[in-house]
Amino acid sequence: MSTEENARPDLQSDQTEPDQTPSDQTHQSDLLEAVPPAEEAAKVAIAADRLSLNYAGRPALDAVTLSIRHGLVTAFIGPSGCGKSSLLRCFNRLNDLNDECELSGTVTINGEDIYRPDVDVIDLRRRVGMVFQRPNPFPKSIFENVAFGPRLQGVKSMAALEDTVEWSLRGAALWDEVKGRLDRSALELSSGQQQRLVIARAIAVKPEILLLDEPCSSLDPISTLKVEELIHDLKSRYTIVIVTHNMQQAARVSDYTAFMNQGRLVEYDSTDVIFTNPKDKQTEDYITGRYG
Repeated sequence: MSTEENARPDLQSDQTEPDQTPSDQTHQSDLLEAVPPAEEAAKVAIAADRLSLNYAGRPALDAVTLSIRHGLVTAFIGPSGCGKSSLLRCFNRLNDLNDECELSGTVTINGEDIYRPDVDVIDLRRRVGMVFQRPNPFPKSIFENVAFGPRLQGVKSMAALEDTVEWSLRGAALWDEVKGRLDRSALELSSGQQQRLVIARAIAVKPEILLLDEPCSSLDPISTLKVEELIHDLKSRYTIVIVTHNMQQAARVSDYTAFMNQGRLVEYDSTDVIFTNPKDKQTEDYITGRYG
């Protein structure tokens, strides 16, 4: 695993309350010491600070603070309903689509507060691409699926579109499988091919960050392996955050792992540490299958 030396993410926790136990105080002290040095700040792609989220008054996230670094794969793991996907959706403001959603705290992308009133949300979602659990290709040709985003951005030259489509499909490890049938419906592809097509569609608009919400949950093992190989290849160009219920997958593809439970960030460290020497008993119990 290619994590840089001393490149631990920001693991700030809430300030110690008077009624906390000594073990709680020790654990929070360890987290506070894990804040990256100032010179590392420029390498932070996404930062959340005391981020809380409620849906119709029901808490989904509780004062989450973490930093995600450029050019690495970060995995969110935890039991169903723990807030993993809700946190992911905060990073490109998809939660805005829910009128009953209430958010407090801050989220910055490359140092920019993305919840400022003057932020162009459409441009934000171009910069921070999203791939969902189930493949969702448009009922269009393979070519038009990938060209859709660039067309919206005003690209009219067919030569430019053809170059972008080929570049994106190659980037998604799909070009060799579809180059002879770009005019065929995307719905004719297998589910694994459709998911890689959706990834190609996401990277066609040149995002900075890719958010993957359980991208392999509906795929067979062979298709899952291809997507995991693709994630490994893509991290040289993008910061990637993946939500997964598959702990083996998190261990295979990620550089850092965040374990969440009941809307809280329980532990966040290099994937090697999380899976071999977790500091929190909740994390250990979850990864060893005692609950979840």
